[in-house]
Amino acid sequence: MGRAMTANEFRRMALSFPDAIEAAHMGHPDFRVGGKIFATLAYPRTDFAMVALTPEQQELFVRTEPKTFKPVPGGWGRKGSTHVLLRTAKKAAVREALTLAWRNRAPGRNT
Repeated sequence: MGRAMTANEFRRMALSFPDAIEAAHMGHPDFRVGGKIFATLAYPRTDFAMVALTPEQQELFVRTEPKTFKPVPGGWGRKGSTHVLLRTAKKAAVREALTLAWRNRAPGRNT
């Protein structure tokens, strides 16, 4: 088992995508491309992040990494918003989830 992923590692990974910027939403950092949020950090607690997946992508991550990925409660979660528990996260899985989330939101990349 590797060490826990840090919030700064998540931030660096999120900002490594083309045109990704950091902003803030309701007091916690978020990451956007083309004005759309693809990930957030520190909500509901500092050891959490969120990636904006499709419901199908979410189901795959929740099934393969259940200790790390959980649907956000309520309607957002049913649409694919997925919590990432940083302390159990594997970097490769988080990078894959962030890549999908970025692609889901990047303008002109919906293929």
